[in-house]
Amino acid sequence: MSGVGARIALGALAVAASAIAIVTIGVVIAGGSAFEQLMQEHGESVATAREMFNESVGGALTAAVLGAALASVVLAVVTGRWLAAPLLRIRGAAHRVAEGDLGVRVSAEGPEEIISLANSFNQMTERLEEHARERADFITNAAHELRTPLTNLQGYLEALRDGVVPPSRESFASLHEEVDRMVRLSRSLDALAEGDVARRTAGELREIDLRAAIVAMSVELASPALERRGVALEVRVPTGLRARANPDHLAQVLANLLQNAVRYTPDGGRVTITAERHDWDIVVAVTNTGDEIPSPDLPRIFERFYRVEKSRDRSRGGAGIGLAIVKQLVELGGGRVGAESASGLTRFWFSLPISPRRTTMAAPPNS
Repeated sequence: MSGVGARIALGALAVAASAIAIVTIGVVIAGGSAFEQLMQEHGESVATAREMFNESVGGALTAAVLGAALASVVLAVVTGRWLAAPLLRIRGAAHRVAEGDLGVRVSAEGPEEIISLANSFNQMTERLEEHARERADFITNAAHELRTPLTNLQGYLEALRDGVVPPSRESFASLHEEVDRMVRLSRSLDALAEGDVARRTAGELREIDLRAAIVAMSVELASPALERRGVALEVRVPTGLRARANPDHLAQVLANLLQNAVRYTPDGGRVTITAERHDWDIVVAVTNTGDEIPSPDLPRIFERFYRVEKSRDRSRGGAGIGLAIVKQLVELGGGRVGAESASGLTRFWFSLPISPRRTTMAAPPNS
């Protein structure tokens, strides 16, 4: 035993030794004088009284002192180990945290103060682990946010190079708009790093023409990938349909859903984009033909890093966060998301508020 346990034991021994010394001195000095006086009153000499005291009281006192000393040593050692053990565990856990093991936890045992210390340590490691996970998610999400427009640009440039899409002023305008969106994305990431997203995002919601401002651009950017796969695209979005949204976020949502649809639609399949106005919101849906998502997986499909490990597995590509980003961006704008998959069709939908004072009240009907 060393360290704090040894110091606690030594302190307990010092207290016990002081108590034994005081009792011994009191018995020897005060008790001896009283014993001699009593014996003299009964006719015994001082020498005889002293000898009787030493033989009776002195022997018993010596045995008592030795027993008390031994008991003090044992008690001090046990107490020291009992108090030091949880502290040593916390120290060991702290060393593991310093080496990068943020999953370590300590058991809350011992006196109330040490239990409180252990609970505080566990709370600290939980917060550190959560911050580390958020940092890793942030890096992954940032890469994914930038990968989507880069993929669109790459597909469009390859289509221009191969002659699939003729070069035109409109084509280059679309490419320029996608580059501008990447610039705005990088600025948003800077704001996110500064912890200022919530304040800045609220002011970015504005009324937009859904088809003219977002759907047309998203379809144009996704068209090269759809054409290479022979996937038919149908758009059923009324002209003049207006909703409140962040244009950049909405473009990212549609880009992610279209990219997801292209990935999981078989060659020669079909992708459909629809938008319907309800009482308090507009519901936009992207539907594709192909393998269905199993029912047990649907409730978790929007979870970050969740993958369906059956027909829609990781061999199709993707990092498992595209739909999580869709959910996050839609909810940030006051909407909701959902998914259905049956009869060879998979439908992802999200809602957009019509008015900033109204919210989504009911789930949209299946298409």
